[in-house]
Amino acid sequence: MRVRPVPAEPVQAPSGSTANEVSALVARAQAGDAEAFGLLYDRHVDQLYRFVSTQVRDRQTAEDLTSETFLRALHNLSAFRPGGDFGTWLIAIARNLAGGHESHSVEFPVAEVHLQTETTSDPAATTVTRLAHAALIAGVDQLTAPQRQCIVLRYWRELSIDETAQAMGKTPKAIKGLQHKALNALRGLLPAGVVMPA
Repeated sequence: MRVRPVPAEPVQAPSGSTANEVSALVARAQAGDAEAFGLLYDRHVDQLYRFVSTQVRDRQTAEDLTSETFLRALHNLSAFRPGGDFGTWLIAIARNLAGGHESHSVEFPVAEVHLQTETTSDPAATTVTRLAHAALIAGVDQLTAPQRQCIVLRYWRELSIDETAQAMGKTPKAIKGLQHKALNALRGLLPAGVVMPA
């Protein structure tokens, strides 16, 4: 199973991609429907690859770990509990797999990070926005591995506190504390004028 290269622009979930649709696909995959698992792969591979890329240094390792995550998910599909978040479950598997790999000083390719911005036709404003994003990403790269992972899950993957806790194997209270420390550390690393995550 090979991972597709991550496109320069963030990939949006397919139209109508809802939790109910994902749950239905998981149920079909658990019943042995290979096509359903393929659709789950298509829906989650890009986000999972971006997450894994924040945990390891090189692209090949990220691709291998992403593939291995899907293989583990396929072999352990019966362990996934109905009502859970499939994407969060995949991240938990990937986090465990990536644990043995070097996970510091990770580069965040600016074009691959999804940050909400206003569209503007003003080249100067676009340049300022890109520089601010680059500074934010450079700041996140200087955080500790757990802080970086928390920020990525909470703000780029947009997981809730509970989902982040599940993905990181921590309690929601621990995630709140980790997020608070990460944001405080990030505040000290950013140049004046760069807007922090909300």
